[in-house]
Amino acid sequence: MASQSHQVQDHHDDDHKHDHHHHHHDHHHQTHDHSHGDSTETTSWVGPDGKVYHSHDGLAPHSHEPIYSPGYFSRRAPPLVTRDFRERGFTVGIGGPVGTGKTALMLALCQFLRDKYSLAAVTNDIFTKEDGEFLVKHGALPEERIRAVETGGCPHAAIREDISINLGPLEELSNLYKADILLCESGGDNLAANFSRELADYIIYIIDVSGGDKIPRKGGPGITQADLLVINKTDLAQAVGADLTVMERDALRMRDGGPFVFAQVKHGVGVEEIVNHILQAWEVASGNKRH
Repeated sequence: MASQSHQVQDHHDDDHKHDHHHHHHDHHHQTHDHSHGDSTETTSWVGPDGKVYHSHDGLAPHSHEPIYSPGYFSRRAPPLVTRDFRERGFTVGIGGPVGTGKTALMLALCQFLRDKYSLAAVTNDIFTKEDGEFLVKHGALPEERIRAVETGGCPHAAIREDISINLGPLEELSNLYKADILLCESGGDNLAANFSRELADYIIYIIDVSGGDKIPRKGGPGITQADLLVINKTDLAQAVGADLTVMERDALRMRDGGPFVFAQVKHGVGVEEIVNHILQAWEVASGNKRH
């Protein structure tokens, strides 16, 4: 922890020097802004976690400091109490590494919920619209309720930093179909990928056992701070030599008691449990009762 507090102190010193010696830091700021494609000066402040945050042109605040801890479920960003669900329906963000079953979960959730709730879905891929096309092909929802976004870069940027590429279609779909629940699928990403609370009212992070039973204990904000962790493809455990007992033990420890579900989404195993978690959160946030 000493190194972290030292770093924050350094940032304070930088800010202090910036106030009194503009000629030392103008160049630094210009370079910094230019690298993000901004022409305006970046404002920075110290967050409650002691890290120095900044925002570019009013986008989601973020920090470039190293993360010294995988994070704690109990200290995760809470859902925004000021959200107006008439503006945009209750939004479920689904993230996780490549190939863990995000799109399969999107399909299963649509099939489970579409008869009783008004749904719409937005999928993210880097260079294709493949996941959206998969949902259309399998009749997850009527085609006009599905939008595919090409992020053209790191998937986490579109769910955490510049979320406008997702907010636009989500708000439009929500207004068109008076959506109760919106599903937003991230492109496949790393263990540090997590949704901004401005975007997702409920965050599901999905991993699969073929990554090895070490993945839960490796942590990262996705595993430790998502509202729900799904450990998918449990039927592959024997084939890849993964021990589900180890995964359960580590998930309990790393998530500080936060909920997780073992699943075989493709075979419908665990899907009802995932749906119950979502609907419970929807009831609390929206004040509605499940249909």
